[in-house]
Amino acid sequence: MRSLVIAATGLALLALAGWAGWRYLAAPPSLAPDARAALYRTPLPAPQAGMEVFHLGHSLVGRDMPAMVGQLAAAAGIHGHSHHSQLGWGTSLREHWDPALPINGFEVENDHSRFRDAREALAGGVDALIVTEMIKLADAIRYHDSAQHLANWARLARQHNPEARVYLYETWHWWTMDDAWLERLERDAVSQWEGTILAQAMAQDGVGTVHVIPAGRAMGAFVRELERQGGLPGLTDRRGLFGTGGDGEVDQIHLGDLGHYFVALVHLATLYQTDPRGLPHALLRHDGTPADAPSPEVAALMQAVVWDVVRSLPVTGVSPT
Repeated sequence: MRSLVIAATGLALLALAGWAGWRYLAAPPSLAPDARAALYRTPLPAPQAGMEVFHLGHSLVGRDMPAMVGQLAAAAGIHGHSHHSQLGWGTSLREHWDPALPINGFEVENDHSRFRDAREALAGGVDALIVTEMIKLADAIRYHDSAQHLANWARLARQHNPEARVYLYETWHWWTMDDAWLERLERDAVSQWEGTILAQAMAQDGVGTVHVIPAGRAMGAFVRELERQGGLPGLTDRRGLFGTGGDGEVDQIHLGDLGHYFVALVHLATLYQTDPRGLPHALLRHDGTPADAPSPEVAALMQAVVWDVVRSLPVTGVSPT
C-alpha cells in the first residue's frame, strides 16, 4: 500500500512539474508590431498645464533629474508641474509592487521631501506615471515578470485616474559592457523595452496604451553625433555624461550632472511635447546646489538631438510636426 501511495505521489509531482514547465515555456500573450503601431498612430494631445508626475524606479531616476525637469518646465512657461517618487537600488517593478519583497536602499533613496508611497500617490490620482525597469533588462524580463508588473502599475494608476498618462522610461546599460553599446541602445529598445515588456503588458485587459520616454535611444543619438564631431567644449565623449566615484573612476552606468540634464530634456520634451531648444542649461540639483552645466555648444546639441528623437518615435505620443 505504501509503495502505491509513493508511486501515486510521484506521478502527481511529475504532472505538476510538467504543468509548471509548460507555463514557464509558454509565451504570454503579446501584441503584434502592427497592433502596437496602431495604438500610437494618433499622438497624445499636448498638456495644457503642468502635471502631477510620479516616478517609480531606481537610481537611474534619482533625485536630480526629476528636479531638473521641473526647472525646465518652469523655464518653458509650463506652470504647475510637480513630482514625487519612490525609488530603490536596482529595484524591479515587481519588487515595488509586492510588499513581501524588499526594496534595497529604500531608506536612503527615499530620504527626501519628494518621496511618496507609490500606492498612496496613485490613489490620489496622478496625471502621469513614469516607471522604469531594473537593469539587466533581460534578467528583469525573465525573473521579475516585467510585463505583468508594468500592467499592474498601469491599471492601478488608471483605476484612480482614467485619464492618467503612463510612460515606460527606457534607460541604458553599462557603457563599458561591450563595444556595441550604441547598437544595443537601439536593439534593446526595439526587442526588449517595446517588443517584449510593452507588447506583453498592453496585451492585457485594462492596461491601455503605455507611451515611452526614449532616453536610451536619445542618448545613443547624442553620443554618435558628439563623437562624430570629435567632441565639443566641456564634453569630449560619452564618458562625460556619467558620474565619477570617490576613486576618481567614471561610473559605468550612473549619470553625472550633464547626463541628468540630458535625460531631463528627454522627459520634458516627451511629457509636455515642448521643443527644448533655447531653454536654460545652468540648473540646480534637487538640494538647491548648482549643477555642473554643459557648455552652450553641448547644451544646444543636446536640445536639438532630443527634439529630433522624441518627434521621430510614435511611441512617445509626440506629434512629428
